[in-house]
Amino acid sequence: MAATAPTRTLVVGAGISGLMAARRLSELGVHRGATVTVLDKGRSVGGRLATRRIGDAVLDHGAQFFTVRDDIFAAHVDAWRTAGVVREWCRGFGESDGHPRWVGASGMTSIAKHLASGLDVRCSHLAFSLERTSDGTAWRLVTDDGAAHEADAVILTAPLPQSFSLLFSAGIEMPEPLRRIDYDRTLGLLAVVDADTHRVPAPGGLQDPDDVFSFIGDNRAKGISGTHALTFHANPAWSLAHFDDDLDTIHARLLTEAQRWLGDARIVGSQPKKWRFATPRDTWPDRCWVHDSGSLILAGDVFAGPRVEGAALSGLAAADALSG
Repeated sequence: MAATAPTRTLVVGAGISGLMAARRLSELGVHRGATVTVLDKGRSVGGRLATRRIGDAVLDHGAQFFTVRDDIFAAHVDAWRTAGVVREWCRGFGESDGHPRWVGASGMTSIAKHLASGLDVRCSHLAFSLERTSDGTAWRLVTDDGAAHEADAVILTAPLPQSFSLLFSAGIEMPEPLRRIDYDRTLGLLAVVDADTHRVPAPGGLQDPDDVFSFIGDNRAKGISGTHALTFHANPAWSLAHFDDDLDTIHARLLTEAQRWLGDARIVGSQPKKWRFATPRDTWPDRCWVHDSGSLILAGDVFAGPRVEGAALSGLAAADALSG
């Protein structure tokens, strides 16, 4: 835990973990003039809370939904529901298991946009290196444009291999068991079709329907797209086997594999998607990892539980560890 609450904090990553951490720190520091800055290499916030438009169609292409099991997270989700940011999609695919699947009201990225509102979030800023300042009292993070950002504390929420490179530049060793955690990859296809396929039954999702796809989502049935649009996620084994193919080849193969799920519908627009760090294969037992200095913390979905809920709780834990 940090000896004193930081007045300047940098958060690397504007996915749900980074945004939850930044919002918590911002709320805690509002009365003492503390600043929180979020840097993200992407063009917009969200990370895997990702929604894309193709013409008039709206498609979630990262996380398709999330579940709630922890009371702390449940309180946040209830506030989002009240604000109209999220809604319940269904309670299972094929048959109900009674456990709600939640989605962003207008796509999963709407959750990230809600969290980012009012925060100092700077997209298209790739964190390049990290080091201590010359007097050892603060951190100096340099982005790919050469700009230097100084802060009393840093929270890194990027996938571990990306955070590892920043720690390496700072001369800090990540614990070996943490560094060994790898991620499953996901190749995806976004497909706009000209009619209902009738192959993805209500409520609009299929889990592990065949030997290629781990999930097929009907974005119109889900309630985020006014036109017919399907999201296909290839399973980890298929994604790994084809991940290094050129993008055009990946696109063509996914289109071929998707045909069996289209019925008489025709694809009128499509895009391939690649997620190199889609899902951690293992997890760290704690909600975050705190460096001996107390002012450098790793957070994200690797820590004490994957997926949206785990990432959110990790971000909150990182903020609490800094705030004392």
